[in-house]
Amino acid sequence: MNDLATLARLLENLIRFGTIADVQMKPPRVQVLTGNLITAWLPWWNARAGEDREWDPPTIGEQVVLFSPSGKLANGVAFTGLFSDLIEANGDREGLHRRTYRDGAVIEYDSIAKHLRATLPGTAEVTAVGNVSITTQAALSATATGNIAIKSAANILIEAIGNVAIKGAKVELN
Repeated sequence: MNDLATLARLLENLIRFGTIADVQMKPPRVQVLTGNLITAWLPWWNARAGEDREWDPPTIGEQVVLFSPSGKLANGVAFTGLFSDLIEANGDREGLHRRTYRDGAVIEYDSIAKHLRATLPGTAEVTAVGNVSITTQAALSATATGNIAIKSAANILIEAIGNVAIKGAKVELN
């Protein structure tokens, strides 16, 4: 191959668009379909990968930009997060940060409305080594279609400026 053709190929390979063809979890790598080529296993860009890190593997079909230093695809890195006609945006307004998961869970914060929402199709859990505190300047409510249990290895204090009401078909105090 002549030098001009080699240079043209290397320049063409510096930045390419593609889609995720396959995902490997250990070590974290992807293969990218770009044009009619499938790359070798390449790392994907992640928001954090140091002492603080994030795990968010891409999915097959996700659109990426492939950056290949020196124009060599084998040295490429897949930058994920491009919406496409096949995978549309999951939001449509300023101030909204929304994360949508494949099982239907949605966690979002609207900084304009100042509203946090989590919609979960499964269970939720909060575990802390230290204290957990919930503070609001307005009403606090909890609703369940099943039982509600409050357990403590120490004392339980219910303190109110106003009335305290306990309603039920049967109320037991021990």
